[in-house]
Amino acid sequence: MVKTARKRPRRGTERAGLLERLDHGVVLGDGGYLLELEKRGYVQAGPFTPECVLDHPEAVQELHREFVDAGAEFLQALSFYASRDKLATTGHGGDARAINRMAVRLARSAAGADTLVAGNLSLTWVYDPKDATSPERVRKLFDEQLEAQMREGVDFVVAETFSWLGEALLATERIKKVGGVAMVTMSFDRRPLSYDGHTPTECARALHDAGADVIGVNCLRNPFHMLPIAEEMRHAVTGHVACQPTAYRTPADQPDFTATKEFPFETETLLLSRRDMAAYARQARDLGLNVIGSCCGSIPVHVREMARALDKRPADPAWRVDYGKPMSAYEYYGHGKDA
Repeated sequence: MVKTARKRPRRGTERAGLLERLDHGVVLGDGGYLLELEKRGYVQAGPFTPECVLDHPEAVQELHREFVDAGAEFLQALSFYASRDKLATTGHGGDARAINRMAVRLARSAAGADTLVAGNLSLTWVYDPKDATSPERVRKLFDEQLEAQMREGVDFVVAETFSWLGEALLATERIKKVGGVAMVTMSFDRRPLSYDGHTPTECARALHDAGADVIGVNCLRNPFHMLPIAEEMRHAVTGHVACQPTAYRTPADQPDFTATKEFPFETETLLLSRRDMAAYARQARDLGLNVIGSCCGSIPVHVREMARALDKRPADPAWRVDYGKPMSAYEYYGHGKDA
């Protein structure tokens, strides 16, 4: 039997959950894990499965801490691609429960006193609308992950990167069945249509009607290619809307970074700047989006500048700048003169 999430209030007071925080303003998410940990040498490029939570827990914990220090208001457990069938592709199917439990533990151990911890479900690569047995198989995969994650106590669950609306609805169903707060986001590759032919508006309304507490869009696309989709979803529903783009520069005719020749071994050459991500955060806020986060390619420096753009952390401390008598290359070359 799947257990419901345990509440972990801050010492001496009730800690506000995601929905309570959203009632008072924008909530800032964390960044990308698997591709950054691959660059650091802890994840295998290609399958991108998260067995590193068992093999290199200190590396995962460190990245969580970096995102907290940058200003993230919630951490996602590194259980993306942690369904049994996906893990089996790298020989770790039997570790599914252990990986999901450890992923939550590591996020919890790195979280600050006011940092929320989210469980995580993702596309399974098992869903097939032409196979009548597929939905039940997907339900079982999600239930196994949820049972493990809920044992460790999560504040809400992020279900993400769904190209099939049908699979996203199954994730919503399973999260709500165990009483969880659900943030469910779709992904769109070349065209803004789900694989089962639904527009962003239709996806947003279907997920909202199915009980998702937050709906939205994530991954594959960068802010420039994602914000129009998020804006369409914002107009489609009255509830909370999330946007979590990648931090990779891609052409308009190929917005999905995983379809570029640079994926997966040269993605660092596509990286957007911290200022690009800060500009995105401001635009997202102005569009009325509620959860403003980021996904693959987004590193702590991006999250830090997004936090500053949203007035969630102060600017760098002031220092003496004298272009007439420089004491740094910054002054010597006139950087910041026109800022």
